[in-house]
Amino acid sequence: MAVYTDVNEEELSSFLTSYPVGDLLSYKGIAEGTENSNYLLHTTGGSFILTLYEKRVNADDLPFFLGLMQHLAQSGVECPLPVARQDGALVGQLAGRHAALITFLEGMWLRKPAAVHCRAVGAALANLHIAGSSFPMARTNSMGVPEWHRLWEGSREEADTVEPGLREELDREMSIIDTQWPGDLPSGIVHADLFPDNVFFLGDQVSGLIDFYFACNDAFAYDIAICLNAWCFEKDFSFNLTKGVALLAGYQSVRPLEEIEVEALPVLVRGAALRFQLSRLYDWLNIPDGPLVKKRDPLEYMRKLRAHRHIRSAKEYGWTPVASIAAAS
Repeated sequence: MAVYTDVNEEELSSFLTSYPVGDLLSYKGIAEGTENSNYLLHTTGGSFILTLYEKRVNADDLPFFLGLMQHLAQSGVECPLPVARQDGALVGQLAGRHAALITFLEGMWLRKPAAVHCRAVGAALANLHIAGSSFPMARTNSMGVPEWHRLWEGSREEADTVEPGLREELDREMSIIDTQWPGDLPSGIVHADLFPDNVFFLGDQVSGLIDFYFACNDAFAYDIAICLNAWCFEKDFSFNLTKGVALLAGYQSVRPLEEIEVEALPVLVRGAALRFQLSRLYDWLNIPDGPLVKKRDPLEYMRKLRAHRHIRSAKEYGWTPVASIAAAS
């Protein structure tokens, strides 16, 4: 979340007249994040998050994103509920941007998640996957393997300016993905960006999942692979096996992995690291610096990617058969 588009009180109050939320009492920008402009609103009807969608979000995808949030919330998944306008629409216009109002979730995201939080995230992800199976809409993963090639083509020539030898190293990684990336895995709706700052907690319990603007149809195990990268590494870029065990056990307590998913997990985790490495590298090299631009470390995921090269089986990420999990419980 962030603020790129400024909104004044008069235009915001006018915007809210189309929603059944009462009168504006106060509002403030939310500084965290990178994709859209976000405000916390307090009205006589409660507290809400206002999102203005910036250029990186395709307006044609908004019915999918907001419809999915509505579907998941109504299916028991803890996530924000989009507020419908008086005319039934979920998307409005404000300050020259497409905009949506969603319910406010109590809780906070964790800077230092422990194993107990990883287990809760695993279970929440599995619940999302199951609930999403009845969602009638579909969306291709805009950050799938074909997009990785585009990102790499736009970064390759200057990659060695970030770190000597990076171009050759990533050429090898792309070759591995092209030859080993699995197909025909169990698939459906995935979050595709479930980083710690997209999960709210109250104590040790997940109070909500947010930021569904990369959600799409893809392999469930790929979504797990993203979470293993995002939740289970320490600051020294070592993989925390205890957290991996917890995350995978939490997931399997709701939806046991199929054998084909277990076999594919090592290359999926490696590929997920490559995906975030390439997007961050591309932004680092191609997006001009500015006061509203927040670039992420282009080598954080390179360090994780290097760690994955030494892992050959899902057990090294913490996977155990469901029967073993039940016996340990």
